[in-house]
Amino acid sequence: MAQFDAAELITQREAVSNRIRTDLMKRAGQFNIALEDVSITHMTFGKEFTRAVEQKQIAQQDAERARFIVERAEQERQANVIRAEGEAESADIISKAVAKAGSGLIEIRRIEASKDIAQTLAHNPNVTYLPGGEGKDGSKSTSLLLGLRS
Repeated sequence: MAQFDAAELITQREAVSNRIRTDLMKRAGQFNIALEDVSITHMTFGKEFTRAVEQKQIAQQDAERARFIVERAEQERQANVIRAEGEAESADIISKAVAKAGSGLIEIRRIEASKDIAQTLAHNPNVTYLPGGEGKDGSKSTSLLLGLRS
C-alpha cells in the first residue's frame, strides 16, 4: 500500500487492487501459501486529506455549475440576437409592403388586434360594456367599458 499515493488509491482502485493481489500471491507463494483472491475492503485516510478531497470535488462541481451558467447565458444571448434579427427583417418587409401597397396591411393588423382584444374582453366575466345611445338632444353619448371587480 505504501507504494501508492492516496490519490491513486482512490482514482485507480481496480489497478491498485490487481497489483496488490499479484504481489501478495508471489510473496505468499514463497511460503507455500496459496491465495485465491485478495480484496481491499476498507481504506481510511487522514481527516485533512478527506477534507481536501471533498473540497476539490465541491470546487469541481462549482466550476461545472459556473460553466453551465455561462453556456446558458450565451445561448440566451444568441436567441435574443436571432429574435432581434427576425423582428428587424419583419419590420423591413412590412415597411416595403406599406410603401408598395399602401397602409392596407396596417389596417388589417389593427382590425385583427381589435378583434383579439374584443375576444379577450368578451370572455372576461369582470368586464362590462355599456353601449352609448342617443341623448335627449339627438347627440350620441360615449360608450363605457367598465372593469368590474367581484
